Amino acid sequence: MVEVYAIVSQLNGDIYVGMALSAERRLKEHNGGRNRYTKGLRPWKLLKIEYFPDWKEARIREKYLKSGIGKELLKELVP
Repeated sequence: MVEVYAIVSQLNGDIYVGMALSAERRLKEHNGGRNRYTKGLRPWKLLKIEYFPDWKEARIREKYLKSGIGKELLKELVP
């Protein structure tokens, strides 16, 4: 299974969307400073995970969540 995940910066509320085989492991990498974009906005908190059978379907959903309407949907989930 491929996971599409959204994380939110606890520093400024930015939302980052990505995909990985393990969103939990990937979150640790983001909080560890291993990603150039997310490094300066740590710490990150998991907002949402969706599961897909293959990379192709996961990429379609990731692109949607990165779009304007997808980001608006995710903003509604931020506490």
